[in-house]
Amino acid sequence: MDRMLNSISNKITKLFYAIGFVLRFIVKLGGLGVLLKKIHKVYQNHGFVGLVSKATYVFRQSIVSSNYQIKAKEYQKWIRLYSNCDQEKVLRLKGLINSFHSKPLVSVILPVYNPHPKWLKAAIESVLAQVYPYWELCIADDASTDQKVIEALKHYQHLDPRIKVSFRSQNGHISAASNSALEMASGDWIALLDHDDLLTKDALFWVSDTINKNSEARLIYSDEDKITSRGWRKDPYFKCDFNYSLFLSYNMVSHLGVYHAEIVKKIGGFRQGFEGAQDYDLALRFIEQINHDQIYHIPRILYHWRIHQKSTSSGSEIKKYALAAGTKALEEHLQRIKVSAKVELLPSLAYRIKYSLPHIPPLISIIIPSKNNFMMLQTCLESILSKTSYPNFEVLIVDNNSDDPETKTLLRELANQKHVTIITDTRPFNFSVINNQAAKSAKGEYICFLNDDTEVISPDWLSEMMSHAMQPMVGAVGAKLWYPDDRLQHGGVILGIGGVAGHSHKYLGKNDVSYFNRANLIQEFSAVTAACMLVQKKIFVEAGGFDEKNLSIAFNDVDLCLKIKTLGYRIVWTPFAELYHHESISRGNDFDPDKIERFMKENDFMLEKWGKLIGNDPAYSPNLTLESENFGLAWPPRIELIS
Repeated sequence: MDRMLNSISNKITKLFYAIGFVLRFIVKLGGLGVLLKKIHKVYQNHGFVGLVSKATYVFRQSIVSSNYQIKAKEYQKWIRLYSNCDQEKVLRLKGLINSFHSKPLVSVILPVYNPHPKWLKAAIESVLAQVYPYWELCIADDASTDQKVIEALKHYQHLDPRIKVSFRSQNGHISAASNSALEMASGDWIALLDHDDLLTKDALFWVSDTINKNSEARLIYSDEDKITSRGWRKDPYFKCDFNYSLFLSYNMVSHLGVYHAEIVKKIGGFRQGFEGAQDYDLALRFIEQINHDQIYHIPRILYHWRIHQKSTSSGSEIKKYALAAGTKALEEHLQRIKVSAKVELLPSLAYRIKYSLPHIPPLISIIIPSKNNFMMLQTCLESILSKTSYPNFEVLIVDNNSDDPETKTLLRELANQKHVTIITDTRPFNFSVINNQAAKSAKGEYICFLNDDTEVISPDWLSEMMSHAMQPMVGAVGAKLWYPDDRLQHGGVILGIGGVAGHSHKYLGKNDVSYFNRANLIQEFSAVTAACMLVQKKIFVEAGGFDEKNLSIAFNDVDLCLKIKTLGYRIVWTPFAELYHHESISRGNDFDPDKIERFMKENDFMLEKWGKLIGNDPAYSPNLTLESENFGLAWPPRIELIS
């Protein structure tokens, strides 16, 4: 009987969990009407099969929300549905080429040294198979000793006049060989290809399409995946648009990278001494010559990295010299642009830029609104005052109608603390109003908005955030926030997830693997949460502060960040400023009717004001889902599908 009752109880619990999940999902998405419209749109564009695929994927990923690895079988299905370049698509693309007003010549640079002949042939054949015909393949053999490689190169040299081959008499390594190939290039654009990798059939078509649509473009890069020796595709890297801070963490341009030839030759091509990171060094020097808005990302898989024992795609530990070269390339880049910083190699084999602070750092005003939250406020303040290593800050606690005796006693005690000021605000709670008013009282040149249910983990949290806030054109800086059970609460804000916005990598465990390590790297997002946000007061005022009229509770931080971005500033998130966020403790009932109604109004306001940007977050990929925070596949992708 007990077993039967337990079974019934478990089933009822699961039922209520499922109902609760559905209700939260509908509310987060923007209401039942929005959900039905999405269902109809998917069915209309992709039929019953596409609808079932998306529904199944969303349900499964919502249950296992901390799974940040795209499974190989799911990716194969996704490829078949949305990324195949079959004969029908090839014919369609060839027809579109005729409409191009410009047909730029693309020089594909291919340095060669003793590759497996089979893979070399496949690499060359992938260029010959291009839908876009206006290319040349510039191959520089770096004194290969394998006669089969030499024979293959001579064969292709005579097969197609667009293939140029140079045979170097001495081995000079990859930088020298790449420069030999570059010397033969006569095209307007330079595309980089490794001797055992593959281009997709439509790779140069989409490059030319991008050039035709964006005459100011000077650097173009695409998404990429890996291919095994048996031809099995896996590990797709769906990149975001150019993200300078992420680019300083690793070479996010990589492949397929296509560079304006004039600038490549102006900066002297590839530099010897940077072998293993010669592409990264080239890209770092290249972007110094252009504006970042001249860098274009093609959100399509156009390049397949070959996985084998000697390839960097199978593990960077195999070529540790590449990491040392990357460190050197970054250090010299920072020196050239006159930025004082150190480069640190992380255990993940990515890089961290540690910016220097001035000898006398600016005053930071930490604003903490609070009401009747004695335990959390006490924990928050104690952690700030006892752990924070940053030497120059003040704390402004905004008491919003506290009537709890313990809280009132604590506030009286805190008023005597050296760095603490108590501000009384008796108006009804309005997050935007309270923080805007407190900001006027802030003496600091910088303001840190902080929730009272946060707790400092890393002593240098404020120093780390300030080191980024002081960099050129940085408008706001966010921190890495953890739930008390050590699952990730905030890893940056991604627009469009669940409707307006969601938190990147939410619920990721501390030992879990994130999507291409993005949960552990400094990068830019379109927004960060005001649960812990640092912003220069001058920029806060310039952006108009928080929206008091339309966003009293939700999305005011997202709106502020987007206003700051429209002014031309960057929003940076750093994982090296860590705090706990006891959000679930202080948050009320999600299903309170008044809260739902207010949330829906603020949701609708954001969609109306920022709809175009929300649907296309430059810090995310249109190939990744908006139904979950776990960087899963989008079914279908939000890009133009050619069929």
